[in-house]
Amino acid sequence: MTPWIMKKLINEPGDVVDEMLEGMVAAHPEYLRRLDGLEVLVRADAPVDGKVAVVSGGGSGHEPTHAGYLGEGLLDGAAAGEMFTSPTADQLGEMIAACDGGAGVLCVVKNYEGDVMNFDTGAEMAAMEDVEVEQVVVDDDVAVEDSLYTSGRRGVCGTILVHKVAGAKAAAGGELSEVKQVAEKVIDNVGTMGTALTSCVTPEKGEPTFDLGDDEIELGIGIHGEPGTERVDHMPADEITDHLTERVLEDLGTDSGAEVVTIVNGMGGTPLSELYVVNRRLQEILGDRGIETWDAWVGDYMTSLDMMGCSITVLEVDDELKELLAAPADSPALKV
Repeated sequence: MTPWIMKKLINEPGDVVDEMLEGMVAAHPEYLRRLDGLEVLVRADAPVDGKVAVVSGGGSGHEPTHAGYLGEGLLDGAAAGEMFTSPTADQLGEMIAACDGGAGVLCVVKNYEGDVMNFDTGAEMAAMEDVEVEQVVVDDDVAVEDSLYTSGRRGVCGTILVHKVAGAKAAAGGELSEVKQVAEKVIDNVGTMGTALTSCVTPEKGEPTFDLGDDEIELGIGIHGEPGTERVDHMPADEITDHLTERVLEDLGTDSGAEVVTIVNGMGGTPLSELYVVNRRLQEILGDRGIETWDAWVGDYMTSLDMMGCSITVLEVDDELKELLAAPADSPALKV
């Protein structure tokens, strides 16, 4: 095995998630706490009486997603599965019940078969304890209609905007049906596509998830180390940005005069300087098309461990979504 592959700041591979969660709580006790015996973090003040709770979760390896978004105006609970593996139904049921403040719980689920199945079961378990539960499934990846892990499109970085909007509506006193409605509005108007310059390396495997030549890149990658839809020769940043952006805008049908929020999201191993290079070209493309950027986010929001690459997300916004996106939020990974 090539020695550099295993140069990770870990102890035992099987302990990474548990030790990561302990470290998060130690760093941010004012924001979050851990449910005893579970790989679940919740807001430090959960449950919040009378407020709709918004919860999410999924496999670890996408940090700061999901627990980094626990806090006021965002998530109330986040379940962490093992690396790239869905949390169990038991974990999800416990999380939903622990976050219920009497006004119901909205589960934000990325469209992966394990996540959807286990959230369904977890919600049923919570409902048996008289918790009112609703669920939305995010499927913003425009690259594929079906994949190895999904029936339908994958849920990727657009999920963060669902967290923000739903969390803001819940914080403003919205009812469960209203919180679900604005979450679905985001899902209906957001698209994402990503690229990988390298594979990621999971602690358990200790080697690249897929082989990629020195002069090759993958277009249309997922966030679990899945190869993309097309392998091509490496291109300059502007050409990569053109390809990703055009696919997203074509899928959304975004026309001149539209207002959008954009995310240039790092996959975990890409310098911020390179993400800004991509954002520069993204904003040029939008300007040339007469599309106005209302807000632009650049950084690591939903990663794939140490993968080098990025994704581009575009959300068409109206006055309601702009108000909710601008509402105060306070979490370890996102503050407004």
